[in-house]
Amino acid sequence: MGCFTFVKVMMVLFNLLILVGGLALAAVGIWLNADGDSYVRILGIFSLDVLHFVNVGFFFIAIGGVMALLGFLGCCGAKKESKCLLIMFFSIILVIFISELATGVVMLTYSSLLENILKEWSTPVLKQQYGKEKVLTDMWNTTMTKLRCCGFTNYTDFSDSYYYKANGDMYPPSCCKITEILCDMEKALRSEIEGCYGRLTLNIKKKIDIVGGVAAGVCGVELAAMAVSIYLYCYLDKQDS
Repeated sequence: MGCFTFVKVMMVLFNLLILVGGLALAAVGIWLNADGDSYVRILGIFSLDVLHFVNVGFFFIAIGGVMALLGFLGCCGAKKESKCLLIMFFSIILVIFISELATGVVMLTYSSLLENILKEWSTPVLKQQYGKEKVLTDMWNTTMTKLRCCGFTNYTDFSDSYYYKANGDMYPPSCCKITEILCDMEKALRSEIEGCYGRLTLNIKKKIDIVGGVAAGVCGVELAAMAVSIYLYCYLDKQDS
């Protein structure tokens, strides 16, 4: 088996897996839209308002569709030895790769802006929906209990909130130390429980090596896919000339 044939077969098999994975992800997205309202609301940990802009089901369908398209182009391009399909595959991967790099740079540069955006989303929702919306309340309770944190910034996110007023000017138990039975403003202030954003950021920083490794792995796969596709394209172009 020559080098070209080996690369061609591997290209077909690899992209066939991508095609199947994309179709499976799209199927999950369709299922979420049809019967997964409770799962869609998992984003409520930061804001239910964000669901007006991002629907998890449609997001999965979009990502799955892109994956399926890439798998189809790569698989058919290698199988049929089509230069047109191969260059389309290369172009899409290149656009995705550049977009990922740009997103990473923007997130690093504007991390403080991202925090402000999340705060602008989460704080009003905590004030208006926490204690009223069950899924949101359960998600925040789980997060605050597990991370031992309170609100997005701190206990003040619950000041004059629906929960605060409905419970006799009391804060959620997570905003006070375990020894406190009722969590009022004085006890919450004295407890000095950190906000969940700080805790989440700390956890992410602790696992930054894993996140960086995954990101590097994805970029490596994309670079390899581009290299293979351009190799096949150049080989076929040379054969035609």
